[in-house]
Amino acid sequence: MSRFWSDITHELTPYIPGEQPQHAQLVKLNTNECPYPPSPRVLEAIHDIDGDALRRYPDPTSLALRESIARFFALSPDEVFVGNGSDEVLAHLFQGLLAHESPLLFPDISYSFYPVWCKLYRLDYRRVPLRDDFTVDVDDYVAGKGAIIIPNPNAPTGIALDLHAIRTLLESNPDAVVVIDEAYIDYGGVSASSLVPEYDNLVVVQTLSKSRSLAGLRVGLALAQTPLIEGLTRVKDSFNSYPLDALAQRAAAAAFEDVAYFDSCRQRVMATRDRLTLSLMEMGFEVLPSTANFLFTRHPAQDAAKLFSGLREQGVIVRHWNQPRIADYLRISVGTDAECSRLLEVLSQLVVE
Repeated sequence: MSRFWSDITHELTPYIPGEQPQHAQLVKLNTNECPYPPSPRVLEAIHDIDGDALRRYPDPTSLALRESIARFFALSPDEVFVGNGSDEVLAHLFQGLLAHESPLLFPDISYSFYPVWCKLYRLDYRRVPLRDDFTVDVDDYVAGKGAIIIPNPNAPTGIALDLHAIRTLLESNPDAVVVIDEAYIDYGGVSASSLVPEYDNLVVVQTLSKSRSLAGLRVGLALAQTPLIEGLTRVKDSFNSYPLDALAQRAAAAAFEDVAYFDSCRQRVMATRDRLTLSLMEMGFEVLPSTANFLFTRHPAQDAAKLFSGLREQGVIVRHWNQPRIADYLRISVGTDAECSRLLEVLSQLVVE
């Protein structure tokens, strides 16, 4: 600690990201990256960039990228906001659209960055307990003139809400901004993006870090009606007018344009997820129903912390949180078939022991 820190810096408990090991031989199933490379069109777009594009500042509006995203979602470019990863987009949302006198509502088991942003931006918040089966009950969310944020599918559980539930949430909270954080929606869920033209209080957030294999490039987006997008842009331009560099803008646009490759990759991941689910259940694990590229699982006769350590010792990294209600669970990212086979091989040894 430093005597020069501000009071708020002293109060913060920063978000802790998943381990990014330098040892290439490890089987890395801990941060939900896509196990497959990005579209060849992405690599081509990066390769073809010229020197002028790098010596000049990038387009501060990211118009070409926003147009590509708008075409994909059948929206207007004015209904699209982009930022340096969905975390930056979410941070702007917390500051610009979610800070109200009434508390911000989100699930008690959810993305652990939410309370960090609340403390950073001095937002009052309330955690809404999930049901015993880890599902979200939208009837529990009464925000008044506050705001709501829910990951869909939820993290780390992987359980998704359907569009009917999201409609109920929006219609029962007409005076509250409702953010649906869709980092994992492309692995079997139904996006709320189609509801944007109907609801002026809806913001849908997505990322290119998962289903489009661009976690290393840092591109995120929000979809909403124009007044909400204008609010986000005011916050962005008061913080950093150039959040997305020229490489990121061109590569992200190429990723959205290659729909066939996107569909192929996500189908491969879902197929592996389903096979991994069956294999874990055959070993005695309980697996929550997932529409994400990860599984949330527990073994009734095994200590999750010991399984986590045992896997790590054998070169397989997953996630474990020593927190109430979820301390018995592991979150396992869906890797390649070979990576998942190695995971199962090590688990079979640990469960026997």
